[in-house]
Amino acid sequence: MVSVVQNVAIDCADAYELARFWSAATGSPLDPEDGPGARETQVLMPGGPALYFNQVPEKKAGKNRIHLCLRPETSREQEVERLTGLGAVFRADHRQPDGSGWVVLADPEGNEFCVLRSAAERAAAG
Repeated sequence: MVSVVQNVAIDCADAYELARFWSAATGSPLDPEDGPGARETQVLMPGGPALYFNQVPEKKAGKNRIHLCLRPETSREQEVERLTGLGAVFRADHRQPDGSGWVVLADPEGNEFCVLRSAAERAAAG
């Protein structure tokens, strides 16, 4: 017997607004039962666990122990630009001269996540 991952839980100050950011970032819908002011919201990821946002009173403190890594359909650079346009903040650059590596961004509440190279960029690198 095994367990199945139901969701990835993210504590936050404003569950609905942070879920809206991640819905736009991933192109996945919010749970239709959730709305403004909801203390718990979900982004329904196709074929995978939901992103579950739980409103808590305390602020984020320190580095995330778990984070999301995104593989864009477009180039890594285009995706970094799109996500910063949605409200993400640039945190660190781990890109290498050969094109490998990643960029660390933070969502509007400071939760770090990575943007990797796209599949096409990886294939072109050989």
